[in-house]
Amino acid sequence: MKSIAELQKIRKEALEKVNLRSDRKGTRIVVGMATCGISAGARPVMMALIEEVKKRNVEHVVVTQTGCIGACRLEPMIEVYKEGEEKVTYVDLTAEKARKIIVDHIVNGKVVDEYTIGAYEK
Repeated sequence: MKSIAELQKIRKEALEKVNLRSDRKGTRIVVGMATCGISAGARPVMMALIEEVKKRNVEHVVVTQTGCIGACRLEPMIEVYKEGEEKVTYVDLTAEKARKIIVDHIVNGKVVDEYTIGAYEK
């Protein structure tokens, strides 16, 4: 059996590996890929995001997926987490809109307001 100190060290190391928020650097783009998102067209959106990031050789950007984001009627949707900024949620996306988000928001730092959840609700 391990000592308490060894177990605490293992616990600390494991927590550091799974901590997704406090030490995250760069930009994280999360695509809703639950059944609702996939049926609404999230796969082409995700592929367009990945391709555009690679094409433009953008560093420190991770495109990942999650389950349901919680607003199925607004799918496909993504959430953009940029270090030091508030989360931006984009809704009702297409591959073309996704490419524009990479260029305008990720590369040039300008949120594409007309694709955000706030604009959609108006």
